[in-house]
Order: sequence, then C-alpha cells, then structure tokens
Amino acid sequence: MSYHLIRVAVYLIVFAACFWALSGLDMAKVLRQGQVLKAQVLLFLLAAALAYPIGCLLLILMNIGAE
Repeated sequence: MSYHLIRVAVYLIVFAACFWALSGLDMAKVLRQGQVLKAQVLLFLLAAALAYPIGCLLLILMNIGAE
C-alpha cells in the first residue's frame, strides 16, 4: 500500500515542479494573441508529458519503480 502512495506522491511532486518550470516560458511567442485557454491546456499537457518519464526515472533511481 505504501508503495502506491510513494509512487503517486513522486508523480504529483514532479508534475508540480514541471508545471512550475514550464510556467516561466513565454507562451505568447508560441501562440496567437487571445489564446489563453489553449496556452493553459498546452502548459498542462507539456507538464504531464514531462512528469511521467522523470517520475519513472526517479522511482527507478530510488529502487522503488522496479517491480
């Protein structure tokens, strides 16, 4: 049970860190003006796409991800 809680906690922490880091990017240069919702969705998807492999790597390095 604690194994699953550790995995969820690692993924959530890594997702928050990725979201925070990506929020520093200037999305106005990538998207057109007035596309705020699209920029937020893009930011969320990019953070999720980065968080999963980074979380897996951290779990493997901590020897928790190896099943």
